[in-house]
Amino acid sequence: MAIMMDDTGARIARRIRLERDARGWSLADLAERSGVSKATISKIEREETSPTAVILVRLAGAFDLTLAGLLLRAEGGGERLSRAVDQPVWRDPETGYLRKQVFSRPDHPLEVAQIELPAGRRVVLPASSYAHIRQVIWVQVGELVIQEGGERHVLGAGDCLGFGPPSEVTFANETTTACTYLVVLSRG
Repeated sequence: MAIMMDDTGARIARRIRLERDARGWSLADLAERSGVSKATISKIEREETSPTAVILVRLAGAFDLTLAGLLLRAEGGGERLSRAVDQPVWRDPETGYLRKQVFSRPDHPLEVAQIELPAGRRVVLPASSYAHIRQVIWVQVGELVIQEGGERHVLGAGDCLGFGPPSEVTFANETTTACTYLVVLSRG
């Protein structure tokens, strides 16, 4: 299992710059489309800072990609067979949120990711994260609180939630032990 924090940080930085350049966008263009400041984007591209999950989701959304799609492009993967040992893992430097990309291919409509959310942590993702996808969360271990729009859902092991229309979503682990869940999403 490869933890995406060291040399992968450089690959993420290069991929963000490549995606921006391929579209002919300036830093200001990407900042406007993503809601991430020009200074932050510049620091990420120069490898002076590691992006958080929220920032990566915003940047991916601006490129009309999912987070998995952006990370996959950075890693250069995309095989049909996804061996456990080769599934990339990325840790959010702010929350300790650990994302293992179980399956993702540019030519396949489904993506599967396994997330471990540490005790007492939360991640808030903007509505733009869900603009072009449909998503299901399936809790494997622990308890996960999902605040979706005005609704609060408490999911235990084995519980599954399909998301509604795009809205800001908060994933929270309000317990004292880690929570593990699967994210299954389809593009379209």
